[in-house]
Amino acid sequence: MPRRPVVAVLEGTRAVRGLERVAGLAEVRITRAPDLGQALAGADVLYLWDYFSGALPAAWHAAGSLRWLHVAAAGVDKLLFPELVASDVVVTNAHGIFDQPMAEYVLGAMLHAAKGFGPLRDQQYEGLWGWREGRNIAGTRALVVGTGSIGRHTARLLRAVGVHVEGAGRTPREHDDDFGRVHASADLAGVVGDVDWLILVAPLTPATENLVDARVIDALPSSAVLINAGRGRLVDEEALVRSLTGRRLAGAVLDTFVVEPLPPGHPLWSLPSVLVTPHMASNADSWLDDLAAQFERNFLLWMAGEPLPGVVDKALGYVPSGTSR
Repeated sequence: MPRRPVVAVLEGTRAVRGLERVAGLAEVRITRAPDLGQALAGADVLYLWDYFSGALPAAWHAAGSLRWLHVAAAGVDKLLFPELVASDVVVTNAHGIFDQPMAEYVLGAMLHAAKGFGPLRDQQYEGLWGWREGRNIAGTRALVVGTGSIGRHTARLLRAVGVHVEGAGRTPREHDDDFGRVHASADLAGVVGDVDWLILVAPLTPATENLVDARVIDALPSSAVLINAGRGRLVDEEALVRSLTGRRLAGAVLDTFVVEPLPPGHPLWSLPSVLVTPHMASNADSWLDDLAAQFERNFLLWMAGEPLPGVVDKALGYVPSGTSR
């Protein structure tokens, strides 16, 4: 009788769910970070339900039998340490799960800024009835930095409400079904001069760290709003604070930061043109169940020897556009 595969699950503080069918086909070892090495001994699969954990590098010595690693997150920048990158272990992520929530977050961020919901809320707290003039987002121009699954979903949603959308990614393209045109991310400073919304949903890689630097920020129109739903380190945070403090930029909606949680006293907390949200753009009421169902589907494919969706290019640090089903 063939050996049942072994699935190690790094649980964390949030209880893992949806493993009933997997447990009928495999030996499932649910563990916490201190015991990860013991759970990995002889394991074929590692399921990182605790996707923010940094425990794997220290336990990697026990992962000699590992063939597949699935992380319940879109970004893998905290995961791809050199030994894993150099290994034959296939890495998959939660490709597609967060497309709709993040696209809706971006649209909500745009409406917040365009309609002045922040100042209106402040007026409400003060008991003031003060008329304000909002702005239509239809007809405005958005540049979406990050042309993967999340970026494409965001572009389609924004186009549906009348926003003119273009993209920026690693490879420029004159014609693209979702973006119309894709600019090279390296050329951002030269292409942001007429955008109303600079939207960041790109993965964090060595090529994208500090992508939105002082040159890019200074090249934005004074009426532009920056929306960062990607990673904090995509942006030169100090340059952004200087621009917002000097009112050289209309505003920002920021979900991710260089240091998280955002430290008390950080100037971004108190700037009136900034909305701070606690790294929650990808969250929705169904996300945990969606993540559980995705792993079950992928596990059944893996058991059948079928290709897995959402395979991460470990050298690039993300799932290349067009390679996932």
